[in-house]
Amino acid sequence: MTIQNSTLADIEEIFRLYTIATNFQKSKFFVYWPEFKRDLIETEVRENRQWKIIIDDQIACIWATTFSDPQIWGERNDDPAVYIHRIATNSDFRGNHFVKRIVEWAEQYAREHGKKCIRMDTIGENRGLIEHYQKCGFEYLGYYKLDSIDGLPEHYALADACLFEKKIEGETYDESRKA
Repeated sequence: MTIQNSTLADIEEIFRLYTIATNFQKSKFFVYWPEFKRDLIETEVRENRQWKIIIDDQIACIWATTFSDPQIWGERNDDPAVYIHRIATNSDFRGNHFVKRIVEWAEQYAREHGKKCIRMDTIGENRGLIEHYQKCGFEYLGYYKLDSIDGLPEHYALADACLFEKKIEGETYDESRKA
């Protein structure tokens, strides 16, 4: 298993994995991912913010990162954090605990970039996903109504955001902005 940046050659596979994930979400939940814009994903790839796990020369899992997410995190965005978005797993590799592996990777990635925590969000009340993220070491911060969804993918309009945070062990930051 290796973790590396996605490339432009991976774009079709990235969209295939998003389609698989969206179809699964549609079968289980009210809120599901829309079709993401190609230029969003291409920009993430060019900026080295789109990642993949490779197993046996296949893309097993993908996700995106950023160091800023002000529309979702508001004032808390000032905290030095890595934000993880859109984890999608190749169905041939389900059951490999990729979120836990991504969190382990993200802890090191955060330290290398001077960040103090890892953050994630999801939309809507998906109790199973909330519990899964908690088992992966995230603190569930609760539901939050976003002030503005302009420019965010469409599914952010469907429900409130659930916010998650995992502090990097041994790191501290101003707790007064925490929910």
